[in-house]
Amino acid sequence: MALSLSREKDIDEVLQTHTVFINVSKGQVAKKEDLVKAFGIDDQTDICKEILAKGELQVSDKERHTQLDSLFKDIATTIADKCVNPETKRPYPVSMIEKAMRDIHFSVKPNRNAKQQALDVIPQLKATIPLERAQMRLRVVISGKEARKLRDKVAKLTSSIETESWDSGALTLVCLIDPGHYREMDDIVRSETKGTGLLELLNLKEVTEGEEMLE
Repeated sequence: MALSLSREKDIDEVLQTHTVFINVSKGQVAKKEDLVKAFGIDDQTDICKEILAKGELQVSDKERHTQLDSLFKDIATTIADKCVNPETKRPYPVSMIEKAMRDIHFSVKPNRNAKQQALDVIPQLKATIPLERAQMRLRVVISGKEARKLRDKVAKLTSSIETESWDSGALTLVCLIDPGHYREMDDIVRSETKGTGLLELLNLKEVTEGEEMLE
């Protein structure tokens, strides 16, 4: 990753040390003759400037491990948000998806994003746990003076609204949502209607391989 030193007041703000290493993790410092052979000079500060200007960012083993862990969790979260257990018709906790991924020895690819890898690993997970790519078809019934305001909150969580009807101020919606939005939808209907609203799971709409789901 190229850095513009002209933007930096002091090279010490960028570097932890001016020493050039052959192997940082082992603490092996480059010899003077190696520096001259590689860079044509032996001034380590000038060499550091050249590396910053033209070299590539070197990520430590610890940083790389942290990045892979984060990507692993992102993949699991994506799957938990978009898939359900077809036996219970409910989403899995992220922790359970992570365990299933470890059980199949899933290896994260750092050059691919979480959504792409989620699509890759779903078929593998199906061999070990009940899992379906699906959306949930719900019926939502809200009555009272808050119905119109809550309608907008509910609509924001839907993938699509199949039917919408009003009867004496009461709203009835049939909609599709991603499984990851179910708890939030349930919280809205239960808490903001003070228990008078209804949220009913009608069925699951399976997502076929030709459909784009992981938006």
